[in-house]
Amino acid sequence: MSRRFDVTQSDIRDLVLDECARVSETGNLLVIPTDTVYGIAADAFSASAVSALLAAKGRGRDMPPPVLVPRAETVFGLVDGVDEKLLALTARFWPGPLTIIANAQPSLDWDLGDTHGTVAVRMPDDEYALALLGRTGPLAVSSANVSGSPAATSADEAMEMLGDDVDIYVDGGVRESGISSTIVDLTGDVPKIVREGPVTSDELREIVPDLLDLDG
Repeated sequence: MSRRFDVTQSDIRDLVLDECARVSETGNLLVIPTDTVYGIAADAFSASAVSALLAAKGRGRDMPPPVLVPRAETVFGLVDGVDEKLLALTARFWPGPLTIIANAQPSLDWDLGDTHGTVAVRMPDDEYALALLGRTGPLAVSSANVSGSPAATSADEAMEMLGDDVDIYVDGGVRESGISSTIVDLTGDVPKIVREGPVTSDELREIVPDLLDLDG
């Protein structure tokens, strides 16, 4: 049976987040608010939890989830060859709605799916998500929806789609934008946008002038 907690209630917030961290450590799933949409979250270093996340969404290993981090400095432990472009992007747009695909540290003991040696990382601009990430460390987080359906903008929408596949639903109120993050791929010779979102190509080019659009 799933549980639901209102994290906006300050008197129980710490207890809720502590319980969420405990549940994540045991390999179970959470739904959490972020600055963009609601996300379904799992311990990034638990292969079984990540598999459960993908199964709940109806996705295969060919669509690995991004990883949310509590602070920008965490990329040094997750990304291989952190360069000036990545650091400039995180300095300008994190915390915020920008996901960056980079080469993953080859020594990491995790299995996010068929990543081909990459990882998509983001630091969300949401106080509840950051408070949880501060307790758990990196979480694999994908939009809280069944694959092919719109991303959930509330705990209610997430529960309708994911049901008892998720242990805890963290209700942080409605996410007004409902727009998933912009995604930039830095793994190739030339950086490129792979999903448009709240951070525009013009804003990105102020930091990375040679950035390619979706159409190349």
